[in-house]
Amino acid sequence: MKTAAVIAALAVALVLQTTLAGVSLAGSSRVNLVLVAVIYVALAYGPVFGLLAGCAAGLVQDSIAGGMIGIGGLSKTLVGFFVGVLGAQFIVTTPVPRFLMFFGASMFHEVCFQALYALVESRTMRFDVSHAVIQALVNGAVGISAFLLAERGPEMFQRRDSWRRSSSSVRRRY
Repeated sequence: MKTAAVIAALAVALVLQTTLAGVSLAGSSRVNLVLVAVIYVALAYGPVFGLLAGCAAGLVQDSIAGGMIGIGGLSKTLVGFFVGVLGAQFIVTTPVPRFLMFFGASMFHEVCFQALYALVESRTMRFDVSHAVIQALVNGAVGISAFLLAERGPEMFQRRDSWRRSSSSVRRRY
């Protein structure tokens, strides 16, 4: 069941990321939904699932985006593993630690990604701090929203359905 949920989450993130490729948020900063999904999986299921999810999602995203294949996969693999390890060592069950984890992991991913590109292309590392911080903030907000929806969504739907049933069963007599 966990494997199917992870594959479904990554597939949805990949489809949304490729569909919304032209959409930018917060002044030309794009949300990285695939990275958000990898971090979510790592926090929810641990380092092994995070590592595998990062590797698979990164390689698929690299092959779809074109360019150098493997750099995004390696950086997402590292992020998935380290987030899974840190999530298992610390209590990451409230929104603030989760946001900090999404923010830190997004910054770590950007540093790894840019460093690997600089290493492969034999150039100096290009790291735009303002762009990375804005993207990390947006990724953190999307990640927190995903956790809230996954944890409280079924409860909200259940309350709504029970409210509808109770209000429809009451007949008014005039």
